[in-house]
Amino acid sequence: MRAIRQRGRAMVHIPSRAGPWRGSLCGKARVTADTGTLRCSPPPEIPLSHYTGPLLTRPVAAALCQAHADGAPTWQGSLDLGRQVDTVQLAPTHWQWRNQHHPYPGTLKDRTIYYRDGDDYAPVARFAGSLIKLVPTQWGVPTFEIDGIKMLPTAKASPLDDARRKVALVAPRGKVVLDTCGGLGYFAACCLEAGATRIHSFEKNPDVLWLRTLNPWSPDPQAAASGGRLQLQHADVAQAITQVADASVDALLHDPPRFGIAGELYAQAFYTQLARVLRRGGRLFHYTGSPNRLTSGRDVPREVARRLDSAGFKAELALDGVFAVRR
Repeated sequence: MRAIRQRGRAMVHIPSRAGPWRGSLCGKARVTADTGTLRCSPPPEIPLSHYTGPLLTRPVAAALCQAHADGAPTWQGSLDLGRQVDTVQLAPTHWQWRNQHHPYPGTLKDRTIYYRDGDDYAPVARFAGSLIKLVPTQWGVPTFEIDGIKMLPTAKASPLDDARRKVALVAPRGKVVLDTCGGLGYFAACCLEAGATRIHSFEKNPDVLWLRTLNPWSPDPQAAASGGRLQLQHADVAQAITQVADASVDALLHDPPRFGIAGELYAQAFYTQLARVLRRGGRLFHYTGSPNRLTSGRDVPREVARRLDSAGFKAELALDGVFAVRR
């Protein structure tokens, strides 16, 4: 396990390999088909603490600094990407929020979210072979980008509302749900909200897991609000799914990166594994997006539907992906 230290905040521990997160499916776990419970050795506890300081965007910082320049004693606004509105006390050399003093920010970049990092503010972004960053939206709920490619749709609705529509297709209330590619956790958040009994979520990219700790809209598996129902594992689901027992989940949510990046998650062999772990009558939603057939030379949604049919599903196009029921 390796430790990532951010200046001015506690360490966040990231497994150096695809090891287990606290309360998650572990390397040799089996989910029993009768109860949906896990059978494995207790995994080591790995803290995944969420950041609790202020989050600034360029418009928020500008409004805060303008109120200070105008001599106002307070400023009212959101410092957690729209989750709630607070009143901030403005002093000559600092501002106070939730009993903590913070320096006034300098000029911030557009389309960037900043967090408190020691005595300054740093972008919620990392570069490790590719640039990954949390990106603000007009809806408050952020999306994220990898090398400038937006990972979640935001044009017509917030990414959380978009996730909510897709999750509704699998009707998660009272069900054990497998969330194959967790991302920022919006599918999991909607499953929790809808009353799922348990959500098993996988995420391969450690930098995405780091973004989750800084995003107040990402569900925290250890928070009381999750009620112990969310299990998050740092693992490649293409490999980890072989450790999940037959017919052990009631619903599936599959939101892989685009085909050109993660072709193995669109492969017939992987869909066969999805069919194996899903109970008969169980529902699946598979996000595909709407890639341009003229430039890509292929109709990905229809290809996915055909492969799911071959794997044992009854599939149809729905929203911006494919909805399927296990036959």
